[in-house]
Amino acid sequence: MEEKVGFFKKLKNGLTKTRQSFVSGVDSLFNGFSEIDDDFYEELEELLVMGDIGINTTMSIIDGLKEKVKENKIKEASACRQLLIDTIKDQMQVQEDAYDFMKQKSVVLLIGVNGVGKTTSAGKLAGQFKDMEKKVMLAAADTFRAGAIDQLKEWASRAGVDIIAGQEGSDPAAIVYDAVAAAKARDVDILLCDTAGRLHNKKNLMAELHKIHTIIEKEYPEALLETLIVVDGTTGQNALAQAKEFGEVADVSGVVLTKLDGTAKGGIAIAIQSELHIPVKFIGIGEQIGDLQRFDAEEFVNALFES
Repeated sequence: MEEKVGFFKKLKNGLTKTRQSFVSGVDSLFNGFSEIDDDFYEELEELLVMGDIGINTTMSIIDGLKEKVKENKIKEASACRQLLIDTIKDQMQVQEDAYDFMKQKSVVLLIGVNGVGKTTSAGKLAGQFKDMEKKVMLAAADTFRAGAIDQLKEWASRAGVDIIAGQEGSDPAAIVYDAVAAAKARDVDILLCDTAGRLHNKKNLMAELHKIHTIIEKEYPEALLETLIVVDGTTGQNALAQAKEFGEVADVSGVVLTKLDGTAKGGIAIAIQSELHIPVKFIGIGEQIGDLQRFDAEEFVNALFES
C-alpha cells in the first residue's frame, strides 16, 4: 500500500508541468466565464487540443460534457469543473479483463521504436511480476540494438529472473523459439520478450513480428499472447502516431506509457486511450522498478487536476 501511495505522490509531482500548462488554463477558463455558452466550449476545446489531447478525443470530451451539463441543468461555468473531470475519466476506463494475462500462462511481447524505454519496461515488469510470486522469464529478442542484450541481462539479474539471449545480430524469431521452449520446460508463468525497435522499414518490421507471432501460436497455443506497445510520453502526439503505426502491423492489446515525469504532455495518455481504443495498461514515472505501475484512470485524472 505504501508503494501505491508513494507512486501517486510521484505521479502527481511528475504531472506538475502538465498541470501548470494545461490544468491551470482550464481553471482560468472556469473562473473567467460566468455562464456556459458557445464561447466557453470553444475556448475549452482549444485548451484541450493544446494539452495534447488531440482533436477527436477533445470533441468526444466536449460532447460528453455538453450532455452532462444538460442532464444536470448546469448554468454556471464554475460548477462544470468536476463534470469535465468525470467526462475525462469516462474516456479512460480500463476494463478489468485487461490484466487477465497476469493471471494465467502468457507471453508478453514488448514492441515500439528505439529509445522509448522498451527494454527498461521489460525489466521493470519482470521485477514486478516476480514480486507477485509469478515465475518470470525474459527473452532478449532485440538483437539489433547495440547494448540491448546486455541491458536486459542486467535487468534480469536485478529482478532475479531467468533470461534467454543470443548474440547481437542473431535472428530474433530464433531467440523467441528457444525462449518459448525454455518457458514451457521450466513451467514459467509469464514470458516477457523484448523486440527490435527499428528494422530497415515497416515491411521488415511487419515480417519480423509476424514470424515471432507464428512461432508463439504454433509452439505455445495454450498461452495468452499479450502485445504491449511502449511509447514515450514526452513526445506527445508523436507517441500517438507511433502507437497507430504499430497498431497497423501488430495486434496491440495495450500501451505502456513511459517518461511521464517532468513532461508537459501528460494529456497524451487521454488521447491514446480514446483515439486508438487500446487501453493504457502501465505508466512509468521514473527509473526505479516500482516507478512503472498499472494504469488507474481515476488516480491519473485526480493527480492531473489536484492542486
